[in-house]
Amino acid sequence: MQETPDAPSNVIPLPAAKQPVLEFWFEFGSTYSYLSAMRIETLARDCGVTVSWRPFLLGPIFKKQGWDTSPFNLNPAKGRYMWRDMERQCERYHLPLVRPEPFPQSGLLAARIALAGRTQPWIGDFTRAVFIAGFGTGEDISDVAFLAGLLLEAGAPAKQILEAAHSAEIKDKLRAAVSEAEDKGIFGAPSFFLPNGELFWGNDRLEDALELAASFAED
Repeated sequence: MQETPDAPSNVIPLPAAKQPVLEFWFEFGSTYSYLSAMRIETLARDCGVTVSWRPFLLGPIFKKQGWDTSPFNLNPAKGRYMWRDMERQCERYHLPLVRPEPFPQSGLLAARIALAGRTQPWIGDFTRAVFIAGFGTGEDISDVAFLAGLLLEAGAPAKQILEAAHSAEIKDKLRAAVSEAEDKGIFGAPSFFLPNGELFWGNDRLEDALELAASFAED
């Protein structure tokens, strides 16, 4: 699991309750969400911004566009470019990369788990572990036993969280999250929302989103 480096010693962060919040909407089957998930917590801490983890599913949104899979599969040229770009970006960020089989993998259960624990202190570790498994080592991120192991490694109560993830309440909340994403105008992942509701899309806009989010800090 990737470790989050310590914040610079000369940075005195605001108390979390006073920090501006950046919503991070991510999908476990999304390549570029992988890049952002592995970086966002450290970058946000350095900027004095709190991350709100917002797992959701892109599949239902794509289906309304008439797509039954990732646009990177539907457009071969775009897909080839994306995988080469991912190779470059992962080299830049020192991240492992494998092509999942199939692509995209089903992130349904992982998303339910992340939704059940999105405000818990282990959410960052669990989310990064799922992304590393899916895009770094080629594991099956839909496997219940495998995800239980990742929860335990992250320090989460695996049995309790898995029970919650299979509950009608969490299933309804994930459907509601997809609807909220549509209402917000989300069309891809990762997506970021500033405190004023402004949308930024794509891993290459993460730093811009954090910089502007930090400007909402209270004096």
